[in-house]
Amino acid sequence: MLHDPAFLAAAIASVILIGLAKGGFSGLGAFGTPVLALAISPIAAAAILLPILIVQDAVSVWAFRRTWDKWIVGWMFPGALLGIVLGWAFASVVAVNVMLAALGLITLAFGLWRMWIERGGRIVAASNSPGWVGSLFGVVTGFTSQVAHAGAPPFQMWVTPRRLPHLDYVGTGAVLFAMINWAKLPAYAALGAFTNEHLTISALLVPLAIGSTLAGVWLVRRIDPSRFYGLIYLLMVLLGAKLLWEGVTA
Repeated sequence: MLHDPAFLAAAIASVILIGLAKGGFSGLGAFGTPVLALAISPIAAAAILLPILIVQDAVSVWAFRRTWDKWIVGWMFPGALLGIVLGWAFASVVAVNVMLAALGLITLAFGLWRMWIERGGRIVAASNSPGWVGSLFGVVTGFTSQVAHAGAPPFQMWVTPRRLPHLDYVGTGAVLFAMINWAKLPAYAALGAFTNEHLTISALLVPLAIGSTLAGVWLVRRIDPSRFYGLIYLLMVLLGAKLLWEGVTA
């Protein structure tokens, strides 16, 4: 694979996209696995990227270690663990394309709705839904992350309307998904996904992974907070359209 120019181009683009997402531009990361899957099988792409995700998680958690919401993570992570187990148990019977299409449609509709009600800088009251609702969204987050590396949309749907300070929002996602990715390791190992070749490629991509994550951190700290959520909703619309298309055309 390392001698294939198409694979190298896809791997570099994929790692950069995920790095920017881990740095704070939530939603971009969902494009990472499909980009790499243009050159190799989706299973191999997911196996190569998971160790890279864990390295990038470490960088983003360190960068935002003082700005994350413990209450949100405390409610969502137990649900995410259940979702991971369900995703592993039902991996052989889940129609991934149907799940992605449904998730994409919901994400697209949610992003468009939030862009509409907040158009022109309108101030919308922050959501104060109870923690158990977050646990339910956590289940979906863990499930979609385990099955298709697509955990961002359910997280965004519950957390984004809470209108956290933008660095708290980024930090909360960084901590939660770091915990989720570590929890996914045993399932991937049990499936025999980590070959020597895959791990070698992952190791070679680590410097790019760290650099792209730091670039995302640098950018998100300089973005105008008043425009941050508008950008997140735009990314949700693009991500929803991408997931919907992927599910329909699979």
